Amino acid sequence: MGIKNPFFICFWIISSTLVAQESVQDSLQQEQYIQKFPDKITGRLFYINTYNSFEFSSRQTEETVSLTPNKQNKIGAKVSFRGLSLSYSFAPDFMAENKDNDDSRLFNIGLRGYFGNWMQNLELYSEKGFYVENDMNQVYLPRTKSFKIGGSTGYIFNQNFSFRAITNQDEKQLRSAGTFLPQLIYYYTNYKIRGTGGGGQEIDEKYHSVDIAISPGYYYNWVPTINLLLSAGGSAGIGVNFSDGSDSESLTSMLYDLNFRGAINYDFSDFYAGAQYSYLILNHNTDRSTYTEDNIPYFQAFIGYRFDAPKKVLDISDDVNEKIDSIKN
Repeated sequence: MGIKNPFFICFWIISSTLVAQESVQDSLQQEQYIQKFPDKITGRLFYINTYNSFEFSSRQTEETVSLTPNKQNKIGAKVSFRGLSLSYSFAPDFMAENKDNDDSRLFNIGLRGYFGNWMQNLELYSEKGFYVENDMNQVYLPRTKSFKIGGSTGYIFNQNFSFRAITNQDEKQLRSAGTFLPQLIYYYTNYKIRGTGGGGQEIDEKYHSVDIAISPGYYYNWVPTINLLLSAGGSAGIGVNFSDGSDSESLTSMLYDLNFRGAINYDFSDFYAGAQYSYLILNHNTDRSTYTEDNIPYFQAFIGYRFDAPKKVLDISDDVNEKIDSIKN
């Protein structure tokens, strides 16, 4: 024992030193790729166009019917601080596409957070007023509604890749980097189709749907110059869908998802501007004779600024982080 103890102590000291050096090296390496703004609040104003639409295809007749909300252009604001972000948008009447918003609604709110390498996204869509369209005609149903809530949980494998530089701008990508990014995607959707059809018949149908999928993907941030960022990536996955309609039996079917994302940012000092686009597609069966394509296109153009966070906000954030660390330990 007298020999083993000194050996163990030396081994422990050497191992701890190597781990500490590796941690410092990893931190220094990450600083070469990502500039962080831990003491700044990132705010932006944006224009946004997004909605949730559906396309139903009959397996028997090959007829396709689309259910598209009364589209609206929106403006809004977003605030991010230390990995958490909150956004809100609304549709002003002065925009051209919003002139026919009477008796219709398109509400969307999103929340995104980052916890180490983990990324959490939550979003909500509430829509009222839809166009039902097939090859023959188009009918507007002002009483038709839909509601969707859900999001995704993902893990960023490459610590030198910044997803925040794409979505929140509370970090800046300094050098090009890519990452494998698997995600768990989950949504709950219900829609109520109500109104008078083209032949004068009354329509009153209700559907509920739950989507769960595992979606691996890859994203790449290209930095051609120090102030310009071009980003692109996508994911494809498989999962399960649970559907239940008022006029059909409950059904469990295979779910396929596709998600594409692209972005361009110009970042100079604390000022930044850019645009991003994404498209999420969820494919599944609604019943045994109907195949459904659930679509969420998203476009945003923005301009923003990073400003120093008030000392009180920093103190509260530090206290919360200390409490979290104490619980972990």
